[in-house]
Amino acid sequence: MGSFSLVHWVIVLIVVLLLFGRGRVSEIMGDFGKGIKSFKQGLNEEPAAGQPAAPTAQIPTTPPASQTTVNGETVIDSTKPGPR
Repeated sequence: MGSFSLVHWVIVLIVVLLLFGRGRVSEIMGDFGKGIKSFKQGLNEEPAAGQPAAPTAQIPTTPPASQTTVNGETVIDSTKPGPR
């Protein structure tokens, strides 16, 4: 009851072919295949020896304005506006 039968999938396929046409569907699937191939090549490539690796996100070392550190403990100052 929860799954589609073969007849349902055939009807869906016919509707898609009527909407997009056979040439457009094959073009979309070809582009999809090229994208998958490009993605796999990108995963297999290693950065060149002279090129640096992709930049990483910098983590800020100072606490937000509403927080201060006292003796290694973070203290939240509720009088100062800060991110919530």
